[in-house]
Amino acid sequence: MIKNVYIHIPFCKSKCKYCSFVSFCTISLKTEYLSSLKTEILNSYKEEELNTLYFGGGTPSLLTPDEFSQIIKLFNINSSTEITAELNPETITQDYLKQLKETGVNRLSFGCQTFNDKILRKIGRRHNSQDVENAIKFAKTAGFKNISLDFIYGLPEQTIKMFEKDLEHAVSLGIQHISLYGLKIEEGCFFYKNPPENLPDEDIQADMYLKAIDILTKNNFQHYEISNFALNNFESRHNLNYWDNNSYYGFGLAAHGYENGIRYFNTSNLKEYIKNPCTHKQTHKVTQQEQLEEEIFLGFRKLNGINTKKINEKFHIDFSQKYAGQLKKYISYKYLKETNTGFALTDSGILVSNVILSEFLE
Repeated sequence: MIKNVYIHIPFCKSKCKYCSFVSFCTISLKTEYLSSLKTEILNSYKEEELNTLYFGGGTPSLLTPDEFSQIIKLFNINSSTEITAELNPETITQDYLKQLKETGVNRLSFGCQTFNDKILRKIGRRHNSQDVENAIKFAKTAGFKNISLDFIYGLPEQTIKMFEKDLEHAVSLGIQHISLYGLKIEEGCFFYKNPPENLPDEDIQADMYLKAIDILTKNNFQHYEISNFALNNFESRHNLNYWDNNSYYGFGLAAHGYENGIRYFNTSNLKEYIKNPCTHKQTHKVTQQEQLEEEIFLGFRKLNGINTKKINEKFHIDFSQKYAGQLKKYISYKYLKETNTGFALTDSGILVSNVILSEFLE
C-alpha cells in the first residue's frame, strides 16, 4: 500500500543560474498541464489514505489556491496528512497564504538560498531578503506552524561568515526546519556554460557545512539527515519516506515513483507529457541486490544511520560479516561509528560519504 505522493509543478517565471531541474518558463501551458496531471492521478492512484503529499518544482506557488485545492481533492487525506508546498518568496501575499491554508496545505518550504541580496541577484533569484521575511510573517499570520527554509552554501563570493549570518538570521525568524545544499554546477544550468568567479573551494564548502551543524544543533535543531535539520517532531515526513526506502507515487513531468519493487520515470518533454500523461518513459524492476544497496545508501543519509537487524531480516544476510572490511576501515578513520541499532556516518564521514558508500556497492 502506497501512502506518499510527489507532484511535480514544472513552471518558473525565470530559471535560476544554478538550476538544472526540469522546469520551463512556458506558463501559458499550465492549464493544459494540470488537466493532464489530473488524468495521470486518476489513472494510477488507488485511493490509499495518504501519510504525505508533496508539491515540488519548478515553482508550485505559480498555482492558484483553487488549483491546489482541485488537485488535493483527488486524494484520500486526513487531518494528520503532511501536505507540503514549495514556494518562491517573491510571489507570496498574506491573502494567498490564507487561502492556501484553507486547501489543506500545512507545511511550507520557502526557497531562500541566502539573505545576501547581492548574491541573490548574482545567482538569478527573483526575490530579496525582505521578501523571505515577509513570507514567513505572512505564513505565521495565516496559521502555518511548520515552515522550512532552503539554503545553498558555496555560492559565488560567499564567505563562511556570510553563511553563518544567514543561518543565525534564519533561526531568529522562528522557523521549524532548514535544508542545506552545497552548490553543484551541473550540465544544463546557466553557470555550467558561464562559470561564476570567486566560488568557494571544496575545503571552504566543507567548513561551511561543519559550521552549519555547530550553529543549528546549538539552537535545538536536530541534524536528522545529511542535508536536513529540524526542531523536535518537525522532520519532513515525506523525505523520511524516501530515506527509509519505502514506496511512493510520482505524478507529473519528470516525476519518479517507486511501486511494488519497480522504479519508474516520467518523460521530461512537456508537450509529450501533456499529450500522454499515463505512460512512463522508463520502468526498472529493482533486483534484490539493488534493493540492498539502496537500503544502505539511503539509510546512511539519516544521521541515526542504518538498522542492521532490519537489513539482516529483510535480505537474509549478516551485515556486519558481509561488510566487515568496509566497517573496520571507516570506523578506524572515524568516518563511521557504531550505534545501538547498527552504524552511522560521523560528521567528518558525511564530507566523504560518496567515497564511503561506493564501497558498499557491488
